[in-house]
Order: sequence, then C-alpha cells, then structure tokens
Amino acid sequence: MLNVVIFGPPGSGKGTQSEQIIDYFGLGHISTGDILRAEIKEGTELGKIAASFIDRGELVPDATIIGMLENKLNALKSSKGVIFDGFPRTVAQAEALKEMLAKRGESIDVMLNLEVERQELIARLLKRGETSGRSDDNLETIEKRIGVYEAQTAPVIDFYKSEGSYHGIRGVGSVSEIFERIKEAISACAA
Repeated sequence: MLNVVIFGPPGSGKGTQSEQIIDYFGLGHISTGDILRAEIKEGTELGKIAASFIDRGELVPDATIIGMLENKLNALKSSKGVIFDGFPRTVAQAEALKEMLAKRGESIDVMLNLEVERQELIARLLKRGETSGRSDDNLETIEKRIGVYEAQTAPVIDFYKSEGSYHGIRGVGSVSEIFERIKEAISACAA
C-alpha cells in the first residue's frame, strides 16, 4: 500500500494536487475534516466523543482522530494506498500515525511538502478571495493562517526529514508542471 502525506501552506495548491494524485495513482483520500464530519453525522461512538469536544470549543484528542483514521483505512483496504490531507499537524500526531501504520505493517512512503514563497501564497489567496467570496481570504486572516502553519508544521517537516520520507516540491508553475514533480517524487519512493 502506498501511503502519502501532503503538506503545504494555505494557497499552495494541496487540494488541486491531491485530486491529481488520487486520480493518477488510484489512492483513497483521507481528510481528517471530512472524517470528523462523517463520524459525527453517522453518530458513531468516536463521532459522539469528537462532537463533545467540538461542542465545548476544544480540539479533538489525537487518540480519537487516530481511531477514526484507522476506521477509514480499514474501509479503504482494497485501494492501492491513501493520501493523508490535513494530517498530521503536530509531531505527536505524526508519531501516532507512524505507530498506527506500523501495527498494520505499513509506513508513510512519502511526505510531499508544496513549497511556495509567502508573497506568492498571499497573492493566490487574495485572488481566490475575489473569485470565491471566501471570507477568510483577506490579507489579515491570510497572514495569520500562514503564520500558524509555519509555526505548527516546521517540527512535523523535521520529523519526516528524520524519517527519510520528506520530499520538498517546488509549488510554483502550472498545475501540470507541479504535478510532474510530484509524480517523480512518488514514483521514486514507490519503486
């Protein structure tokens, strides 16, 4: 099974590139936000636990998220692999994911980090805000989101570098140019 983690700051093109990776490599998509919403909607035990934290305005504990991920992986066991989108966000989550996959005899094959300069990210997000009407695509919020991303994810990037699965991907150019770089990185790891 091919396990891919995709990283990148807001505006780096993660969503666009995730779709390309899923289509080209035939991977299942694991988005923690989607999983949380589905578990809560279905009223599962884990969904009820998560809802209780969300209702109090608290973060859902890593153990609960990992349990949901495990359920999703079991549901996707017939796929060629999965792409983790939006997870892990902390070193503790990366370690928990590593442990959970190890129990399955699996690991993260490649961690892709879409690298885009701050000014380019801001320009992209402001442009998206003009066309999408997203209220969080304004300069103040964009700067804050990028800052939070940089502060929280730098340690996770270091974790995957130490694991030997990190691949920085230049996230500038056309969608197809960026995807070619991603294909090369994944193919090199999957070989």
